[in-house]
Amino acid sequence: MLALVLIIVVIAHLFNFLNGMNDAANSIATIVSTKVLSPFAAVCWAAFWNFAAVFIFGVKVANTMGEGIADPGVINEWVILAALLGSVVWVWLCTHFGMPISVSHALIGGLIGPVWFVYGSGYLIGSGIFKIAVFIVLSPLIGLFLGFFLMCLMMFVLKRRSQSFVDGIFKRAQLFSSAIFSLGHGANDAQKTMGLIAVLLFSAAGSQEFIAEYLYNPDRGFYVPTWLIITSYSVISLGTVTGGWKVIRTLGDGLARLKPVQGFCAETAGALTLIGTAISGIPVSTTHTVTGSIIGVGITKGIASVRWATAQNIVVAWVLTIPATILMSGLMYLPMYFLFVK
Repeated sequence: MLALVLIIVVIAHLFNFLNGMNDAANSIATIVSTKVLSPFAAVCWAAFWNFAAVFIFGVKVANTMGEGIADPGVINEWVILAALLGSVVWVWLCTHFGMPISVSHALIGGLIGPVWFVYGSGYLIGSGIFKIAVFIVLSPLIGLFLGFFLMCLMMFVLKRRSQSFVDGIFKRAQLFSSAIFSLGHGANDAQKTMGLIAVLLFSAAGSQEFIAEYLYNPDRGFYVPTWLIITSYSVISLGTVTGGWKVIRTLGDGLARLKPVQGFCAETAGALTLIGTAISGIPVSTTHTVTGSIIGVGITKGIASVRWATAQNIVVAWVLTIPATILMSGLMYLPMYFLFVK
């Protein structure tokens, strides 16, 4: 069983890596679209700030993932394996086809599926899932309204300035706003995988002497160990450096053409939303948030300036993500349950 736990930890970090690949677009879409940095320089910049979040934020989102979705009493190694496999398959498919999905909600759906299929809805924590469901809707709306408000404010403040002056100022300012957004991304997304691994170790530590001695102290109750925090942030940063280039093109040029001031407003709006939810312990989607903020900035130039066909395809992928991963992970867990658990 120890070998299984270690294999699951590796798969979890594979998911974390794919998270960084798919969500690299969220961190750098605007800074690449406005040509402030080259794509490779932008992903390196984003990866650095993804990792820097480890020194700034706590682990409230990780605690929500570990304790706020399903009853820990029914969480075992096989549940988490099925959750990860279903999530990895979905995220890989969407990254391969250039669809910027919510990696966060893929993982949440992956965890709900096995518990619901085998143990029933009574073992799901309704309040935690409800909070996440509410912010599926709220996070892009908050990003949209903040992006729209900030852009309108900039248009008023800078209305007498030349375009060359504005571009020069905000090309530099975008480095700051991109860094802050990447901090928010790291604070939110790296913690989701670490929360899942922590609950795995917590459930296994009581029966695994090696885990209890070297990896996890069950006497402390549920917590996120330091080594897990460092490795989770490191792996997601590595995935960001690798970059999901098709997804980057979809978000960078597919939604709206942005100038530096617009990129700054979109990134700042997204960063404020992500950091606020990370501090509150709410696992939201960086993809939803940045898409909303880009649209909010884009519509200040008129409704027609947003490529609504691209936005529609992105929304379809969002809607499908949780049901798809619930179904995939649930079906994967059924044979595991009858062969190894029951």
